[in-house]
Amino acid sequence: MRLPDLLVALAVIGLVAFAVLHLGGHRSTLGSVLASPTLTPGSLNPAVTQATIRSTICVRGWTATVRPASGYTSALKVEQMPKYGESGPPSGYQEDHLISLELGGNPTDPANLWPEPYPRAAEVDKVENALNAEVCSGRLSLAAAQHDESALKHAHG
Repeated sequence: MRLPDLLVALAVIGLVAFAVLHLGGHRSTLGSVLASPTLTPGSLNPAVTQATIRSTICVRGWTATVRPASGYTSALKVEQMPKYGESGPPSGYQEDHLISLELGGNPTDPANLWPEPYPRAAEVDKVENALNAEVCSGRLSLAAAQHDESALKHAHG
């Protein structure tokens, strides 16, 4: 294994370890909700590929151009909460993207959205931003980051 490849592998392992150790143990007062592989398997934005990251996810403010309206996500959250067995107040949840917009997730496909409780939702944003930085720096491929993010949310919420 070449040194640059080893460094990338270590960075990814460190990021996942951080997420598991520092985020995985937190439990919301509403309980822990994992993204369901059957209800929320994830879905990608076809406009975002490894070849297009410099004009999409690596452009500051780009996610705002594809983020769905809050009316759409609020209605979907209310629809999905019972499917996830959640009966808490909708305001205690964020309709989150399994594959984040920062990593080329589909903005509106219900297969990429799920009700994630606060404060966990805000904590996971840090991991999404860190993975985006790794992709945009060239230290991690887009596909690897998407895989890592999906695995984290399916295993730890």
